[in-house]
Amino acid sequence: MARRPPDKHLNLNVRGMRASATVSINEHSNALLAEGRTIYKLGLGQSPFPVPDVVVEALRAHAAEKDYLPVRGLYALRRAVAHYHERGEGIDRTAEDVLIGPGSKELMFLLQLTFYGELVIPTPAWVSYAPQAQVLGRRVRMVATYPEHGWMLTPDELERICDEDDERPRLLILNYPSNPTGLTFKTDELKAFAAVCRRHKVLVLSDEIYAELHHKGQHVSLARFYPEGTIISAGLSKWCGAGGWRLGTFVFPQELRWLLEAMSAVASETYTSTSAPIQHAAVTAFEGGEAIEQYLDGSRRVLSALGRWSARKLRDAGLGCAQPVGGFYLFVDFREHAERLAARGVTTGRELCAALLRDTGVAVLPGVDFGRDESELTARLAYVDFDGARALDAVRVIPTQQPLDQNFLKRHCRPVVRAIEAIASWVAA
Repeated sequence: MARRPPDKHLNLNVRGMRASATVSINEHSNALLAEGRTIYKLGLGQSPFPVPDVVVEALRAHAAEKDYLPVRGLYALRRAVAHYHERGEGIDRTAEDVLIGPGSKELMFLLQLTFYGELVIPTPAWVSYAPQAQVLGRRVRMVATYPEHGWMLTPDELERICDEDDERPRLLILNYPSNPTGLTFKTDELKAFAAVCRRHKVLVLSDEIYAELHHKGQHVSLARFYPEGTIISAGLSKWCGAGGWRLGTFVFPQELRWLLEAMSAVASETYTSTSAPIQHAAVTAFEGGEAIEQYLDGSRRVLSALGRWSARKLRDAGLGCAQPVGGFYLFVDFREHAERLAARGVTTGRELCAALLRDTGVAVLPGVDFGRDESELTARLAYVDFDGARALDAVRVIPTQQPLDQNFLKRHCRPVVRAIEAIASWVAA
């Protein structure tokens, strides 16, 4: 008797879903490397820097911790996270306002599961926001942004969306510094967003996972201006180089305590609690100190110099590419080369990235994976393919006021430099 096709047993919401684009490009890149090909891994946004030594030592010291911890998280860690945001953003929070999870990605999923309303996602956007909503069958409003606005949502556009139906509950996701653009909002823009959100009672998930990687260390949180309706999402993955540790944090205002409690209840029936040794070690990371500040200063200097150089090199090649101000991403627009690319059989973003990988070994992701139209010739690249430990060692002996020049980048960030040069040469061919 013939077996039924497997998809007959799948939930309709997940039929046809593919693995996360960033995970897939990383696995594909590794497979090509195993075949002996030269591949520049600019697909997965994984920090190139090692976990700070003091945090590794803290993990080593707590490796024997084996008990289940509270669902909301270790009290000492929740207190450290609250103080961390108070130091960084001037936001008054306590341990009772914090929820710890096995990665901010999991916490975002729980948020969408517990809050019922329209999800508003400005595009280009991180690859997992919309698929999570699809899994849950939630209504999603994808809002296209434009290069003239830095690929960022404007307060006026949000106002227009809210005016269409002022009674509809909404969850707006704002991610800044942005993945995939490396750009962020100005203080005046955040104040304007706060006014719109307050007027229309919009709940905001402020995804600030790259806050510490603002290249000038000047990140400003929306929660300063809209404290009662903003949930801050952060974690260890990007600024602490600990993506594989899987530890995320949500910080709520007291007005949203009901939502924190609902998410905690669901967490208790799913993952129960986050890894005990990781939570204990994370206390050291969030408490900060001189070693952490030196680590962050070095990381920012390297990423700032590499991002500026890469964006300039791509612009010189006739590509649209804004200078990043945070994180480690560039969103590249190839439209000025559309005619030339079409003559080479490249008419979509996926074809663009496939051709780049085939011809140059540079692995990047198309804009369509970030919510853009399939026909749009855009791509996101993560300038992370270099030895971060070596780069940090090198930058420590260079005076703070001395800029990191091209020679430094070629010596310590060589794979990224070669990848950017390969892209520039490819589009000119």
